[in-house]
Amino acid sequence: MPMPATVAAAPRPLLPGLPRRGMAPPRGRWSASAASAASRGVAAKAARRGVREYVEAAREMVRRPDGGPARWFSPLECGGGGGRLPGAPTMLYLPGIDGVGLGLIRHHERLAKMFDMWCLHIPVEDRTSFEGLVEYVESAVKSEGQRARDRPVYLVGESVGACIALAVAARNPDIDLVLILVNPGTSFHKSQLQSISVLDLVPEPFHLTTPQLLNFLTGNFMKIPSTIVGRGFSFQEAGQALSEITTSLLPSLMSLLDVLPKESIVWKLKMLRTASSFVNSRLHAVKAQTLVLASWNDELLPSREEAERLRDALEKCRIRNFKDNGHKILLEAEFDLATAIKGAGYYRRSLETDYVSDYLPLTPDEFQKATDHIRMLQYIANPVMLSTLPDGKIVRGLSGLPKQGPAVIVGYHMLLGFELGPLVTGVLRSSGIHIRGLAHPFMFDKKKEKIMPDPSYYDMHRIMGAVPVTAGNFYKLLAEKHFVLLYPGGAREALHRKGEEYKLFWPEQSEFVRMASRFGATIIPFGVVGEDDICDMLLDYDDLMKIPFYDILDRMLNEDGVKLRTDSTGELKYQRIHPVVAAPKIPGRFYFIFGKPIETRGREKELRDKENAQHLYLNVKSEVESCMKYLKEKREKDPYRNILARLLYQMVHGLDAEVPTFEP
Repeated sequence: MPMPATVAAAPRPLLPGLPRRGMAPPRGRWSASAASAASRGVAAKAARRGVREYVEAAREMVRRPDGGPARWFSPLECGGGGGRLPGAPTMLYLPGIDGVGLGLIRHHERLAKMFDMWCLHIPVEDRTSFEGLVEYVESAVKSEGQRARDRPVYLVGESVGACIALAVAARNPDIDLVLILVNPGTSFHKSQLQSISVLDLVPEPFHLTTPQLLNFLTGNFMKIPSTIVGRGFSFQEAGQALSEITTSLLPSLMSLLDVLPKESIVWKLKMLRTASSFVNSRLHAVKAQTLVLASWNDELLPSREEAERLRDALEKCRIRNFKDNGHKILLEAEFDLATAIKGAGYYRRSLETDYVSDYLPLTPDEFQKATDHIRMLQYIANPVMLSTLPDGKIVRGLSGLPKQGPAVIVGYHMLLGFELGPLVTGVLRSSGIHIRGLAHPFMFDKKKEKIMPDPSYYDMHRIMGAVPVTAGNFYKLLAEKHFVLLYPGGAREALHRKGEEYKLFWPEQSEFVRMASRFGATIIPFGVVGEDDICDMLLDYDDLMKIPFYDILDRMLNEDGVKLRTDSTGELKYQRIHPVVAAPKIPGRFYFIFGKPIETRGREKELRDKENAQHLYLNVKSEVESCMKYLKEKREKDPYRNILARLLYQMVHGLDAEVPTFEP
């Protein structure tokens, strides 16, 4: 069968498992001459791929009759391993009802750097039963589990593919699996798909025009323009986008008559009914690490409610909600599967997650999302950043920061960590320095996600490189010459009480000096002020504890909590997590200053002595306090401290103009 240039095909192996690259049986590439039409559409930039490119590639894959059986193929962009991370785990993609195996077409290039990726293709005329497909996937999983025992196998499944993944996991609890379930079909008995049984009464090709199938094929109709024109779609381009839908996308949908003939759809819907019943009776046996991606605008399945049910039913399950996306979320321009996996902390290349070595650098899109995430705070606080040169001179900007790591940035933790976003994104944008933060383990705790308003609340911290605060992670970051952000005051400082702003809650003994000196790291003290310029605290922890029944929530937040400072006493030892109620004010401004860098290179023997290390520790603490004192005094001379003055300045000079401040 001719094969499109978008994939490198492998015949079904004679032995269980995947055909390995470079090993017998040989893997044939689909001929370029037979796939020229597919390559024209699919070779476009990944950012522009969507429904249309999927349709064109799918048409080429099935344009000649092929009765089966099911087989694995590797997308062309994923072949050869160029640029792939060492020790990358295997990812097996299990398609939904369409069965083509190209559902990740928008994500191939990026996933190819993270995984050894294979996709399951179920030919249109294939009638392998659900149990048969489970056994076929299971053979590949067992083969990969044997080949690389120290790495997980990822199963990414849509609708019925998610059911296959869960069935394989239930049958193989001892294999290290990571399941990524996209709008899983386990809720079939509650879905609109049941009503498609009337398809038997609808003649071809009109079965594709039923509302349920049209939604299934295109996802949320209002999302389609963004899949065509990509980001940057505006109201001015609406007419052009709709015209392109009419002239290009809708005719392309007719090509799906070859991909989804009525007989095939009826067969696969019956399979989904069987799959849903099969899997739901075996959820208790699933021990695999699982991430459920749920679209709130899913037109076919009650994915939002099903995600909650699966989280409660599965032992190691997290969910991520996508409020504006539809059933075909993988084809929608705003969604990135790799980012979702990273944000949930689900990417690993070994038996346990290593938050340092498994971290993947930011992409431009991820940095843009991080910037958008704090855009409102950035706008109202308009941060001023100052740094100190080696000669002690204070300058605006970050020219005083060292050019290379390792370095430890140590400072004050503002209320609720307001300074984190502007600090990390501002430094990266201005200097190219990517700061890795040591964060409270609460941010990585699956159990605590259940009581958060949004389970993805801390995903951006993980995407930006935060790791749980442990001595081991601190050691690894310094060994790899990172810039490490450390808050000795921890949660007690970020969740301080009324009247405690700008007060340091550092432990008595040094925690980081000797580790920094071991790697010759530069210590950079910094101060930040401005929380009192944007809000007033209404209720602190002492107030909350007086509210009836709050103690129940307090126990939920802090039960089984990690005690970060077992050698400290009192409140510094327990670092309780709790909400804070604050009221906004007419915004002032944030001010950052990085103090004079303190070199530890060449002082390892000196700082190995506890007394010398303690002396330097107290000096760093004093520098942080001096930085904040300096800022509190200087901001009184800033004519643009108030947001109204800044707005007037920007009205005159442009919204992107840098607003002046006091003279350093």
